[in-house]
Amino acid sequence: MTSVTDDLPLAADFPKATVEDWRKLVDGVLKGAPFEKLVGKTYDGLKIEPLYPRAKGVAPVAGRPAAAPWQIMQRIDHPDAALANTQALQDLENGATGLALVFAGANGARGFGLEPSADAVAKALKDIHLDAGIGIELEIGPQSRMAAIHVAEYVKSNGLDPAACNIRFGLDPLAAGAVWGHSPYTWDEIVPAVTGGIKGLAALGFKGPFASADGRVIHDAGGSEVQELAFVLACGVAYLRAIEGAGVPLEQAQGMVYARLAADADQFLTMAKFRALRLLWARVEAACGLTPKQLFIAADTAWRMLTQRDPYVNMLRATIATFAAGLAGANAITVLPHTLALGLPDPFARRVARNTQLVLLEESNLAKVSDPAAGAGGIETLTAQLCEAAWALFQESEKAGGAFAALQQGVFQSKVAATRQARETNIAKRRDVLTGASEFPNLHENETAVLKATPIALTPYGEQKYKFDPLPPIRLAQPFEALRNKSDAGLKARGARPSVFLANLGTPADFTARATFAKSFFEAGGIQALDSDGFADPAALAAAFKTSGAGLACLCSSDKVYAEHAQAAAKVLQTAGARLIYLAGRPAEAEAALRAAGVTGFVFAGGDALATLQEAYLRMEQA
Repeated sequence: MTSVTDDLPLAADFPKATVEDWRKLVDGVLKGAPFEKLVGKTYDGLKIEPLYPRAKGVAPVAGRPAAAPWQIMQRIDHPDAALANTQALQDLENGATGLALVFAGANGARGFGLEPSADAVAKALKDIHLDAGIGIELEIGPQSRMAAIHVAEYVKSNGLDPAACNIRFGLDPLAAGAVWGHSPYTWDEIVPAVTGGIKGLAALGFKGPFASADGRVIHDAGGSEVQELAFVLACGVAYLRAIEGAGVPLEQAQGMVYARLAADADQFLTMAKFRALRLLWARVEAACGLTPKQLFIAADTAWRMLTQRDPYVNMLRATIATFAAGLAGANAITVLPHTLALGLPDPFARRVARNTQLVLLEESNLAKVSDPAAGAGGIETLTAQLCEAAWALFQESEKAGGAFAALQQGVFQSKVAATRQARETNIAKRRDVLTGASEFPNLHENETAVLKATPIALTPYGEQKYKFDPLPPIRLAQPFEALRNKSDAGLKARGARPSVFLANLGTPADFTARATFAKSFFEAGGIQALDSDGFADPAALAAAFKTSGAGLACLCSSDKVYAEHAQAAAKVLQTAGARLIYLAGRPAEAEAALRAAGVTGFVFAGGDALATLQEAYLRMEQA
């Protein structure tokens, strides 16, 4: 066997690196702090060690066929079907290999979508050669469930061979019920409609798959990787049972179900999640007595990670998410355009969404290697942990009576709610950073262009006969964006944003670090930070504050300078008319004295930035 030093002879000149040597170096940096400080945790409580050895005796997780690219999907969601068709043809001409037809009311519609009518389907698909290998995926909801039939009828009316059309029909009443929080029918009443539709489509010659197990529902609602995987398993098994119960052999039903997952900017967790789903589904197939086949997994870049502010950062998030899903074997990827949270994307945003995938496929050649994460200790460990935890939650839903019963009993919703709350807390405290929203804001960014379009008006979704807790989609940046919107409204109405005067004390060496922190802190909430030179003279500080026109002030300096000058500075700022006075830092021993001198709050890393900013607006409105 060839050793590393045979391939790299220079390596023989260096001593072999060991974990013990690494630990000694780490301990030197930690300076007495516990090693566990370096151990991270996911929202499922799974540990992430700082270093892993190579995983031995593992095989690659089979995803796409070897060296095969994933389908480059592009959303077709313009409410005007004719304009949607123009977009679709342009996308296909410029590199897209698939189209996601998003109908109004679908889980992923994001406020827009095609009209679910036969006429709209015909207009949207005009001149598109559905039998030429193009991947088509339908995103439908309760009000658009007939869209699948309209697409099938369009194929037949145009004399196309259904077997030559690569269409995923996206039938998924479980996901719809989970999002809406109610259903007009019981599961026993839903099953015949679903299986009848699948059998009818299959009888026409369509290959499918037909039913979608959509994990995006959980991810969009703020859930965890384990919860998303377990939900996909629960829904997938429910559809398998239903199709088999309708008289379709399991071997045939096996290819009628596919999965959807969200891919986000956590690269390693995203890769582990996609790999885990394949292993988990193979376990389901084995339990059914089936020979495992490769599950078709469609990926969407995550909705909840999109920001309205500094939306160009969304391009970076989408690139990481696409990179992770592609390397982990996704069969199709849809990149949400970077402006989707603002409205209907324009041609530039659509082009970027396409090219994100084209560059990774054609220039980076990501599809050339199958499961490059195989053997990587960290990802293999995460994959195994996700499998174990997700299987346990899946068993819990099975004990409840299956996916529909589990939703009725709140099995998934209660866990998602707890995870969402923990996630929102970390966003509020800026432990989880949203660049451009909660950190590094830009109050002077230009307005981003989106298309003007009127969403399709839909009738309400049936009778709310069977109710359960809903799982509505969220975006994590929304609370900070709400404050920025208030700031914009103030700028428009009064010609100025709310502002905070950075009362810097001492020399730049004393105040620069905390002044920089305070500027980002306040501007994340739309409160413009007005910088200043360092002050030693209280009278000069008071005069500068009055000249600034700010209503708020924030003291910025070192702990040493605070000890000598902060109380006096706070008193003069209060006398000068500052409605709220903050101090950047957390001098615990002096807190009582500082508050007595006029300091109303402290801003520091790990504090609840969102609550502090919301309170500042409330106090300003009351003044």
